[in-house]
Amino acid sequence: MNAVGGDWDSVTDEATALHEERIVVNMGPQHPSTHGVLRLILELDGETVTEARAGIGYLHTGIEKNMEFRTWTQGVTFCTRMDYVMPLFNEAAYCLAVEKVLGITDQIPERANVIRVMMMELNRITSHLVALATGGMEMGATTVMTIGFRERERILRIFEMVTGLRMNNSYIRPGGVAQDIPAGCIDAIREMMPLLRKGIGELEALLNENPILKGRTVDVGYLDLTGCIALGVTGPVLRSTGYPHDLRKSEPYCGYETYDFDVPTADTCDAYGRLRIRLDEMYQSMRIVEQAVQRLDDTPGPVMVADKKIAWPAQLAVGSDGQGNSLDHIREIMGESMESLIHHFKLVTEGFRVPPGQAYAAVESPKGELGCHVVSTGGTRPYRAHFRDPSFNNLQAVAAMSEGGAVADVIVAVASIDPVMGGVDR
Repeated sequence: MNAVGGDWDSVTDEATALHEERIVVNMGPQHPSTHGVLRLILELDGETVTEARAGIGYLHTGIEKNMEFRTWTQGVTFCTRMDYVMPLFNEAAYCLAVEKVLGITDQIPERANVIRVMMMELNRITSHLVALATGGMEMGATTVMTIGFRERERILRIFEMVTGLRMNNSYIRPGGVAQDIPAGCIDAIREMMPLLRKGIGELEALLNENPILKGRTVDVGYLDLTGCIALGVTGPVLRSTGYPHDLRKSEPYCGYETYDFDVPTADTCDAYGRLRIRLDEMYQSMRIVEQAVQRLDDTPGPVMVADKKIAWPAQLAVGSDGQGNSLDHIREIMGESMESLIHHFKLVTEGFRVPPGQAYAAVESPKGELGCHVVSTGGTRPYRAHFRDPSFNNLQAVAAMSEGGAVADVIVAVASIDPVMGGVDR
């Protein structure tokens, strides 16, 4: 053996000392997000994995550090890019933490909270669709991929209608949301829901009792409740052990306690149980979205906190200059009130001040507990913003799930965790 650098020196020395023959391979890219940003180092004895380690690489690091050099509102545009498959959850966790430090949690308008819930639940469905689609593709089921992305596209069109962007929306802001939902949006959601339900039904028919899929996933990637608790694993992986932990029920936020939904669980502790949970959760999310849409019909009102020292203009309309500010607001700041213009300029360029303090807020993301810890020194920028990303914590389970299984089972185990490297590398 002639190997230099990396882990190879120590590996070969150990192998030579033990007089064993074993192979160490770098596995990947298999999952769409493992092209160098997640390196699986496997030690093999034939086809059996005797040791598995996850080496996380670099995707777009420095997001948390960059947030220290931007205003509190601009921070949203950074954190939305962390786990880019569930951007609205990143924004929600960050904004809830900022609102806690500001002390305005109870002042968020009801309509803003309903919109947040509706958008997050739609985002939960898109995230689970990506998990099932990419997981299916890794096992060779390309039809699962095409159906999953076809159904996700329906929801992304709604996101584009509401926020102007399909991903990385920067829509949830401290104090509320960037703007109200546009005319025709509720009708579009109501028209989409039966089609989405039918598409998810197709996925179920393809997957649930498929003997090939069950052969690849049943008793694969096994991790019981003790293992999940020891490693801090949350989300569908934890619920596949039969433990119904969901922050929407145990520590509700954004008014989740007022919605009627169930927390799906399984008692299989394996990849198949996690797949079934994600399918069931999509139906529960649709239940919540239907309730939220009804409430939006019934509760008109503002979508941004009333305090003008914090609230960015939120009732936007694209003006003739292509900028999104309501015409009434432009008329006031440009033609009627110099003070309003100065205030607008200061609010947007310098940002609002947040009292000294710190807060932690957590939301139940599609992958598990997503938390944000913000620290303020009283300035217009965060002193520190740190995120507890579930993909990062859940990846600790790779070794426990993979060791003792076959090489092919590692792919299934990682897919059942559903990691997104943007959230891991931050």
